[in-house]
Amino acid sequence: MQLLNFLLQITPSAEDIKFLGIKLINAEDYIELLTRFSLNMIVIAVIVIGLYAKRSKRKDFYFTFIAISIVIFLLCFLLESVKIELGFALGLFAIFGIIRYRTDAIPIKEMTYLFVVIAVSVINALANKKISYAELITTNLLIIASIYILERILNLRQEISYRVIYEKIENVQAGKEDLLLADLKERTGINIKHFQIERIDFLRDVAYIFIFFDVNGKK
Repeated sequence: MQLLNFLLQITPSAEDIKFLGIKLINAEDYIELLTRFSLNMIVIAVIVIGLYAKRSKRKDFYFTFIAISIVIFLLCFLLESVKIELGFALGLFAIFGIIRYRTDAIPIKEMTYLFVVIAVSVINALANKKISYAELITTNLLIIASIYILERILNLRQEISYRVIYEKIENVQAGKEDLLLADLKERTGINIKHFQIERIDFLRDVAYIFIFFDVNGKK
């Protein structure tokens, strides 16, 4: 028994073992990482899969939202000890707030969800010791509840817009809005909610019109 106690005293714990000057493991920080990461992924899954996915058919954004959330969370969490929390977070918002894919502009609703995903990840990663887990969980629940209300209670639908060239210039006149809308619906086969005339080219006798319809607006 005395020999065992002696061996335990002289044997370094895992936290005392270092490699190239860095601790092999810090139990408290490691548990905090797993706890916060799990909380963040649960919240993001509810937002992306539980709310966004059911109201949008844009499956190509699922990967983007979840991947960005993981990277932002880990980046913020691991750099938390560096005293640049506020500036770092604002920099992330500035960078991702102006994201434009080269092939296609991100729709407004997707940009909003992207902002929410980044904000949730930053909050969960940079919340300091002064913020209790009760406050952190409540903050996440408030964000989820707010999005739920906007999506379900207000029944907001995602609109898509197309720009079309319309050659029946005689229909692009005041008082013929219903006729123009009916003709656009018939030609496109889309249940158009409303339209906006961008400009009229009298030299070519065509009008450039933006048509707006729900994501499931096809007949």
